[in-house]
Amino acid sequence: MELIARGLTQGLKLLLSGDPEVWQITWLTLKVSGLATLLAVAFGVPAGTLLALGSFRFRRAVVGAINTGMGLPPTVVGLWVSILLWRSGPLGFLGLMYTPAAIVVAQTVIALPVVTGFTMASVQQLNPKLKAQILALGASPLQLFWLIVRECRFGILAAVMAGLGSVISEVGASMAVGGNVRYYTRVLTTAIVLEVSKGEFEVAIALSFVLMALSYGATFALTVLQQRRRRI
Repeated sequence: MELIARGLTQGLKLLLSGDPEVWQITWLTLKVSGLATLLAVAFGVPAGTLLALGSFRFRRAVVGAINTGMGLPPTVVGLWVSILLWRSGPLGFLGLMYTPAAIVVAQTVIALPVVTGFTMASVQQLNPKLKAQILALGASPLQLFWLIVRECRFGILAAVMAGLGSVISEVGASMAVGGNVRYYTRVLTTAIVLEVSKGEFEVAIALSFVLMALSYGATFALTVLQQRRRRI
């Protein structure tokens, strides 16, 4: 307990003193995880809605792949994205390996099935007759999508929180594709692993409190939005 208390105290000192490295790492963590979540939402919400409402060949296989992807180990994602982004890989010409953009790509792959799966489950909770009623009123496919998303907005906000939680706390993929380069690709999770490997447990605990505070703050903001909209 004494070690944890010292870590918490040191974490507060690092933030309050304006330590440039800690703030840079914290900002990069928020930036890459936030962007990855936004990309996952942009693709995952339409995909989840389509899977919930649509009926097409191999739908069950696709749903099974999405459900499997929700538990995909980040280390596996990091490995496969690394293979794609290596100079000798199919996407090597992009020059993304060991850059923040590579971390965004890997984290998007992790968050995408989570957002898709949660969205699909939320849409499937609606009355099955709702789709027919909306189309009977002359709605276009785009209008149908918007009305369904609006009806499921609370569940979709939960999907956003789940997607953000799945990437802001992962370490394997970020380490594999980002390389943990100081002042460039080092995020809070990889910094914690580095400090533990050096035996600097107080610093690692301090950074872990910073990470938890960041995660809680982002999730709390989404929760406030979700509950506020619920009262409307």
